[in-house]
Amino acid sequence: MCDSGQQKVEEKLPEETLKRWESEQAALKLQVIENNTEEWQEDPLFCGLERVAGVDLSFIKGDDVTACAMLVVLSYPELEVLYEDCQMVAITAPYIAGFLAFRETPFLVEAVLRLQREKPSLVPQVIFVDGNGLLHHRGFGLACHLGVLTRLPCIGVAKNLLLVPGAPGKEEFKDQVKAMQKAGDSFSVTDTCGRVLGKALRSCDKSTKPIFVSVGHQISLDSALRLTQSCCRHRIPEPIRQADIRSREF
Repeated sequence: MCDSGQQKVEEKLPEETLKRWESEQAALKLQVIENNTEEWQEDPLFCGLERVAGVDLSFIKGDDVTACAMLVVLSYPELEVLYEDCQMVAITAPYIAGFLAFRETPFLVEAVLRLQREKPSLVPQVIFVDGNGLLHHRGFGLACHLGVLTRLPCIGVAKNLLLVPGAPGKEEFKDQVKAMQKAGDSFSVTDTCGRVLGKALRSCDKSTKPIFVSVGHQISLDSALRLTQSCCRHRIPEPIRQADIRSREF
C-alpha cells in the first residue's frame, strides 16, 4: 500500500552536489514564465480548456525508496478521468528540503513524455502539482521545475504553508485563516520584500484548512487561483486528489 503522507526524513548530501543543484535551479528559474500564455487562461470561464492533469508520488509504507509515480488527465469542466499512468519507481536521490524536485521530477517528466508519445490527443493543457511553485525558498519549487522541463503550464498546490522568509507568523496565520469564511476566500503569502509568492485559499466550505497555490510556469497567479478553485470538489483540487487516490490504490 502506498502512502502519500509519508513523513520525509532529510538526509545529508555532499556540499558539491548541493551547489550543483542550486546552480541548476538558478539556471532553470530564468526560464519560468509567471504570466498567462494561453487564451483560455484569460477567459472568465476558461473556455477552450478541455484537459487538466494532476501528478503525485506515493511511497510504499515503511519504504522510502519504492514509490508510485502517477499522472492522471481529467476532462474540464466535468473533471472525469480520461487517462492514467502509474509506474513503480526506485527513488535514488535523497530528500533534501528545498530540493524535492531533484527527487521526484525525473519520474513525473517521464510520465508526461510517455503520454505525449502514446496518447498525444490527451496531453494536458495544464498540470496541477502536489507541491510548491514560486512559493519556495529560492523561488523555484517542484511545480516550476516540472513546468520548465515539460514546457507545459503548471500550478503548485501545497497542503501546508512553506515557511519562507516573510511568511506570516503562527498567530498572524491563524487570524488570516480564521477570517476566511467561505470557499474562494484567500490571502496573499509574501516575502520580506512584499512580493506575493502565492495565495492561501479556502477551497471548499466543508474544510477550514487552506491550501497554498503558487505559479509553476506559464500561468498567472490570478488564473492559477481561479482554476484551482474551479477544480475543487473537496479541499484538494480534483486532478491532484485523483492522482493521490489512484497511486495509493495501485
